[in-house]
Amino acid sequence: MFRFEEPIYLYLLAVIPVLALVRWLLERKQHKRLRKFGDPELLSQLMPDVSRWRPAAKFWTLEAALALLIVMIARPQMGTRISHDKRTGIETIIAMDISNSMLAEDVAPSRLDRTKMMVENLVDNFTDDKIGLIVFAGDAFVQLPITSDYVSAKMFLSDIHPSLMATQGTDIATAINMATNSFTQQQGVGKAIIVVTDGEDHEGGALEAAKDAKKKGMRVYVLGVGSPNGAPIPLGNGNYMKDRTGNTVMTKLNEEMCRQVAEAGGGAYIHVDNNSNAQQQLDNELSKLTKKEMQSTIYSDYDEQFQAFGIIALILLIIEICILDRKNPLARRINIFGRRQRTATVLLLLFAATAAVAQTDRQYVTSGNKLFRNGQFDQAEVAYRKAIEKNPRNPQAHYNLGNALMAQKKDSAAVQSLQKSTELETSKIRKAMAFHNMGVVCQQHKMYGEAIEAYKSALRLNPKDDATRYNLELCKRQQKNQQNQKNQNQQDKDKKDKNGKDKKNDKQKNDKQDQNKKKENKMSKENAEQMLNAAMQQEKSTQQRIKKAMQRPRSAKLDKEW
Repeated sequence: MFRFEEPIYLYLLAVIPVLALVRWLLERKQHKRLRKFGDPELLSQLMPDVSRWRPAAKFWTLEAALALLIVMIARPQMGTRISHDKRTGIETIIAMDISNSMLAEDVAPSRLDRTKMMVENLVDNFTDDKIGLIVFAGDAFVQLPITSDYVSAKMFLSDIHPSLMATQGTDIATAINMATNSFTQQQGVGKAIIVVTDGEDHEGGALEAAKDAKKKGMRVYVLGVGSPNGAPIPLGNGNYMKDRTGNTVMTKLNEEMCRQVAEAGGGAYIHVDNNSNAQQQLDNELSKLTKKEMQSTIYSDYDEQFQAFGIIALILLIIEICILDRKNPLARRINIFGRRQRTATVLLLLFAATAAVAQTDRQYVTSGNKLFRNGQFDQAEVAYRKAIEKNPRNPQAHYNLGNALMAQKKDSAAVQSLQKSTELETSKIRKAMAFHNMGVVCQQHKMYGEAIEAYKSALRLNPKDDATRYNLELCKRQQKNQQNQKNQNQQDKDKKDKNGKDKKNDKQKNDKQDQNKKKENKMSKENAEQMLNAAMQQEKSTQQRIKKAMQRPRSAKLDKEW
């Protein structure tokens, strides 16, 4: 399919007939002036070197070149080839929990970011499989229908945030039911539902939904993200989420519920923490599913085709220069209208058009660099990936792809691209830059040991890089502060335990003294009656408050906003 990215510039083509009309009027006026001098046939015999057709050929050549230039700036594009490929793989629907509890940071950098990194790595490992994406909290919706377009899957993944869901909470049952209805109707192919959650199911019904999915031939895998010890939910302003009573919310991973859902769905439960074991376990589980030949519809992107129009316009301008107004020996020597010359011109045009249509990996890198400078990081990623498809051993494409992924906070994939760049790059300076960026990513995630090693590798290749040297020293200090903080926390914990024991002993001693005082001091009858009446009045007030609270309607979704 052919299209124009900037079709508004095509209105400039109206200049072409206007210029033709102006030339016709001027030519007509010129003929009238010549008739005043004499008969036109006599004048043509008196001026044998004047050509009647060459000025017209020059004009229309310029008109054609101008038209091609206008078409060129309208950015003609060719693409959207719809190809039906047959692949052997499985179908996977990923249901991601994006409730507020997924913002907890008991898994670095956070539960949600860790989930994104894991899903991104899963997509990178897919080759002939289909993938779909569902997000859920108190409700659920399809973020990406099942497809083989992995680039689109990554683009949708980067936009996921709890703010997408108006209704908070965690409704796992709705997510599983929606995933069950999102697969294709093809029979015999392995179908997996991967639920990524912290297991705080506020609505119930997850076990029944998992059993129903199993009956329909689907496997339900549950990835439990978080720590069973719990963690507060940061609000982004330095504070933490509180419940209606003013207490800080501590969200905990419900491993027991996750195991039950996975068992009911015929799948497996995998605990996700700060190591990479969960990724390997998930890949092993998915490899057990039945793979079958599937038909996939692939939509290719639009490719720029202005190069062909630009080269043809340039050739027309050269031809216009070669056409002379008068008949003379020089014009005969450079006559481009002969048989040989016409054949050579046609071949040259065909070669130029063919060369312009073919996109090389360097052209894709150049296009990606322009998009990157304009802040269009997702589109730049697509361009760099196309360059890698053309030439997988292009280190610049891998390096630039890593930078584009860093700009989109896809740090796990960014490190992989940068690592690949260091393996292929021959220039020490560019290889050092890749190691430097790897160190920056690790330092941001407080992986100071890995960051220090990356900075050291960069300095070995480029000892004059002051920025890397500064980051290295800063990283060493941060690592030291982190270790000191851990030691301080341990000391505080030990001190707290010791103080707790001392306070307990003091309390027991004070209680014993109070008992002795009570025995010594006898309470008068009048004081006893006053205290009894006050206790009865307090009990009556308490019963009234409990009765009002029991009569007040409550909603689970409104009580829990995480």
